[in-house]
Amino acid sequence: MSVVCRCCGAALRDVFVDLGKSPLCERFLAGDELNAMEPFFPLKVWVCHECYLVQLQSYVAPDDIFSHYAYFSSFSSSWLVHARRYVEMACGRFALGAQSKVVEVASNDGYLLQYFVERGVPCLGIDPAANVVEAAGEKGVRTLVRFFGEATAREVVDSEGQADLVLGNNVLAHVPDLHDFVTGLAVLLAPGGVLTMEFPHLARLIEGNQFDTIYHEHFSYLSLAVVQRLFAMHGLRVFDVEELKSHGGSLRVFACHEDAPHETLPSVAALLEAEAREGLTSMATYAAFRERVIDTKNALVAFLIQARQEGVRVAAYGAPGKGNTLLNYAGIREDLIAYAVDRNPFKHGKYCPGTQIPIHPVEMVNEDKPGLLVILPWNLTDEIVTQMAHVREWGCRFVRPIPELTIID
Repeated sequence: MSVVCRCCGAALRDVFVDLGKSPLCERFLAGDELNAMEPFFPLKVWVCHECYLVQLQSYVAPDDIFSHYAYFSSFSSSWLVHARRYVEMACGRFALGAQSKVVEVASNDGYLLQYFVERGVPCLGIDPAANVVEAAGEKGVRTLVRFFGEATAREVVDSEGQADLVLGNNVLAHVPDLHDFVTGLAVLLAPGGVLTMEFPHLARLIEGNQFDTIYHEHFSYLSLAVVQRLFAMHGLRVFDVEELKSHGGSLRVFACHEDAPHETLPSVAALLEAEAREGLTSMATYAAFRERVIDTKNALVAFLIQARQEGVRVAAYGAPGKGNTLLNYAGIREDLIAYAVDRNPFKHGKYCPGTQIPIHPVEMVNEDKPGLLVILPWNLTDEIVTQMAHVREWGCRFVRPIPELTIID
């Protein structure tokens, strides 16, 4: 059966990277599930030779992934700072106030919209995970429990009207039907309104060897060129773009309706040129990435085997989706990493998918005093090293596995 590009419809023939088979990275196991069969799905990623969209086939229905979700945005303090700064920027740049309407797609636990609420700006969240939406309600963020697409957009417009600002952070990559989703964005956006989307930048994924950000929840791996093409198919024009440090390097695109009075800024052409220079339109770039991934896996496994042989106890800080991709691809189990700790109480007492590594509260590190602490959410390394600086008192060292194995002394 042929596989076709979810953006342009071309037949896919070129593999970007093959990470074998892995379970859903956010499906944490309870103790009574450890002896049950766990489903694994391929993590084989393609790159379209026509539009250069990097993509994973849709093996699992979004309902099975996102209806009850383990990821709560508010557990990262640096991400909350990012969200507050965005709200300050948006209110100032686009003159948002009590007469405006803001809608966030995939609003999670209200981590961002809470700051619009503080400013008295009317807002609405849309998110499919009922357990996460409950946390948003506690922040005073009104949220609709829905998957977003054209049908949901029309429902919101019929009841609330169109939005002056529509935003989505780290959701575009999670959408199997890109055209239905972007149609919904165009329907929801007011004629003169602004749409912002943030997503990890494919160029930084390749540059930073961030293969662990590939998992079944991420159907697409995006560049500005691909997003510009996709939006144009639905009458949306990218008029500005910013490069961000979040999630290992992301883009924030600003878009509007084609005929809206927002001037297209030089930043757009400049970044498109930069992407071309970095080889995003050359298949050789994607082939070289595959080899680097294999080398990184082998180095990490060899390091952990040596630590075990030397009697060094190893723990992991964090149990993020990216960490579970890495652990499963490398075949790492409890014999090499004894346990993980995480700030999210939803994960406490559970086990990492596939590897069945147990997850404890962060305080476990203080009790156990491991000699190595592997930082799985490497994009938060600075934050974690600061929070856990006291582990150096007993000689514990931090290990960052991506982009290459690094010991932080």
